[in-house]
Amino acid sequence: MVQSSFPWLSLAIFVPIVFGFVTMFLGSDENPGFTRKLAMIGALLGLAVTIPLYTGFDASTADMQFVEKALWIAPLAVHYHLGVDGISLWFVILTAFITVIVIAAGWEVITSRVAQYMGAFLVLSGLMIGVFAALDGLLFYIFFEATLIPMYIIIGVWGGADRVYAAFKFFLYTLLGSLLTLVAFVYLWNVSGGSFDIATWHNVQLGYTPQVLIFLALLMAFAVKVPMWPVHTWLPDAHVQAPTGGSIVLAAIMLKLGAYGFLRFSLPIAPDASQSLSWLMISLSLVAVIYIGLVAIVQSDMKKLVAYSSVAHMGFVTLGFFIFNTAGVEGAIVQMISHGFVSGAMFFCIGVLYDRMHTRNIADYGGVINVMPRFAAFAVLFAMANSGLPATSGFVGEFMVILGAVEYNFWIGLLAATSLILAASYSLWMVKRVFFGEITNDHVRGLSDINTREFAILGVLALATLYMGVYPKPFTDVMHVSVQALLEHIAVSKL
Repeated sequence: MVQSSFPWLSLAIFVPIVFGFVTMFLGSDENPGFTRKLAMIGALLGLAVTIPLYTGFDASTADMQFVEKALWIAPLAVHYHLGVDGISLWFVILTAFITVIVIAAGWEVITSRVAQYMGAFLVLSGLMIGVFAALDGLLFYIFFEATLIPMYIIIGVWGGADRVYAAFKFFLYTLLGSLLTLVAFVYLWNVSGGSFDIATWHNVQLGYTPQVLIFLALLMAFAVKVPMWPVHTWLPDAHVQAPTGGSIVLAAIMLKLGAYGFLRFSLPIAPDASQSLSWLMISLSLVAVIYIGLVAIVQSDMKKLVAYSSVAHMGFVTLGFFIFNTAGVEGAIVQMISHGFVSGAMFFCIGVLYDRMHTRNIADYGGVINVMPRFAAFAVLFAMANSGLPATSGFVGEFMVILGAVEYNFWIGLLAATSLILAASYSLWMVKRVFFGEITNDHVRGLSDINTREFAILGVLALATLYMGVYPKPFTDVMHVSVQALLEHIAVSKL
């Protein structure tokens, strides 16, 4: 581990949290301009303190870097222990980046309880970064569960007509799934000699049966959070009812918390169980990729369509993890980052239309390109990226996972590749009905094109999507050594 001489990770966690609470207490609806600027300063500072993590990162080692460690709860040997490696680094930066996007997205749209809205997202940002940076099991669990609170409030207060139902469903699904994880953590604390150190857990020699039980306990939490089929049903409801910013964060970051849990806990702690149960994970992933893709095609609500699309794309992620080769795992991580850009952009595009028309039904639109040409150009780009078009970030991760799957088993790779056809079907079918053709609705005829703020948000997301699609090397270079070390750990355990 590389000890940090400066607490960059603590700043990445607590700068947005502190600014979140300051915004809640100092901001008000009477002075929304000050409130928004204060929140944006907090989001930009939160992003700024993550930049040294990348510029100072040593990609040649799999060791944890920027490590901070201090005893926190002495009787239980719980430490405030932070650090990042090539697997977690990009998610810390992505979280801070998406937070800036979300604050900007709600700039003019949110007019009620502005301070609480902005503050909740800033607090949520810090908590999610804590999940990716925690190297102590109990600290991870606290951050992991704490993220539920601000998102529950965001959906329940600023959501749609059925927001309370959706918020409760989201909260209960994810909370109940996590309770078995706490049991697994307590067991690991006991067998590791009273340690919550995650690295220590990685090296604990467990029998096959305890590994299977721990894997299944962890699966309950992480599968719900991803979400994997069949525990995905909370996600469409949460997305449909959440405000635009809530949908962006939910898709871009919160779904990644569960996927990250597989990499940090399930695979290294229970490697034998992970390999013996890989058939289960691969099967569930393929169901998500194919069946949920078919479900997305028949949706009439744009948000539901993109929500189901997220489930299908996250199926690619879990598939990549459990084929145990470099292309698969690295492709899955690239897919997670790309999905953050693309799904966040697509939910923002839907929010732009909803703010003007107050409907998400595809049938209520048509011919939008005639009155919103700049917006339509961005929307088509992101739909193409969602379909896996080459030169966009959506292609890179999926192609790597398909290559890894073919290397693992040709037929699994073939089934996974059908997602490219399905993604193109539901994405382009939606684009055709919403944007192209003649204007058939007087409300559409009166629409105005995107303003400077909306153009800037979509422009930044478009640049990120294209840059990663054209030149993914900076992303894969960071993660390569850490992924190799994880796969070697699993392979050695099997021997």
